[in-house]
Amino acid sequence: MMNLCTNAFHAMEKTGGRLGISLKEIVLSREDMTHEPQVDTSSFIQLSVSDSGPGMTQEVKDKIFDPYFTTKGVGKGTGMGLSIVHGIIKSYGGFITLSSEPGKGTAFHIFLPVVSEELMTEKEAIKQIPIGTEKILFVDDEDILADMGKDMLERLGYHVTVRKNSIDALETFQNQPDLFDLVITDQTMPGMTGVDLARRMLQIRPDIPIILCTGYSSIISEEKAKSIGIREFALKPLTKKDIAVLIRKALDDI
Repeated sequence: MMNLCTNAFHAMEKTGGRLGISLKEIVLSREDMTHEPQVDTSSFIQLSVSDSGPGMTQEVKDKIFDPYFTTKGVGKGTGMGLSIVHGIIKSYGGFITLSSEPGKGTAFHIFLPVVSEELMTEKEAIKQIPIGTEKILFVDDEDILADMGKDMLERLGYHVTVRKNSIDALETFQNQPDLFDLVITDQTMPGMTGVDLARRMLQIRPDIPIILCTGYSSIISEEKAKSIGIREFALKPLTKKDIAVLIRKALDDI
C-alpha cells in the first residue's frame, strides 16, 4: 500500500489529481486467469489503487515489474518497489494486474485469495496473550518507540514508567529500586548502553528481572546478556504477543 500510493502521488505530484483506493470480494473464472495458471482458487479480495496521472505507454507497462526498472528521476526511487510488491503478492498465492493508458491514469489491482478458515474472535485472541498488573520501567531513547511501548504495555495491564535515556533511567531506579517489578531496556542508547545500564541496576538490586531488547548486534548476544544476570533477551521488532510472553517468563520464572 505504501509503495503503490507513493507511486500514485509521484505520478500526480506536478498537476494534482485523484487517488482512489477500493476493496471488494470477487469471484474469477478460469478464463479470467489465463495469465495466472499457478493460481488455484477463484475467490479473491481485490484491492485497487488508482490515480488520475499521465498514465503509461505499453513499453513502460511491459517493464514495470522488472527489478531496477524505474521512470522516476534521480533520488526518487530505487526501482525495486513494484518488483518487491509483485513478489509479496505472489508469495501469498495472489497476483497483480495493471491497467493504464497515456492520458487516462493508472490502476493497479491486487488479487489475494480469500481465507476460508474462521478467524478467532477478539476475545479469544486476547485470552491467548498473557497479561499482568506489575510495575515496569521501560527505557528507550527513541520517542516514538518509547510511546508505543508504553501504550502496548498498558494495554496488557501493566503500570509503566518511561525513561527516554539511560542516565535518567538509572537515576529513577537508584531513587526507588523496589518500586519496579521489571525493567525493559533498549541496548543501543547514547551515554550508556542497555547492558551497562543493566549491570548498574543489578549492582543496586541483584534480583531485578531485566529484559534487554536489541536489533542486530555484534556486541551483545543472548548468552552474554544472560551471563551478566539479564533475565531475558529479545530481538526487535517484537509483537505484542512476543513481549507479553517474555514478560511473564521473566517475572514468573523467578
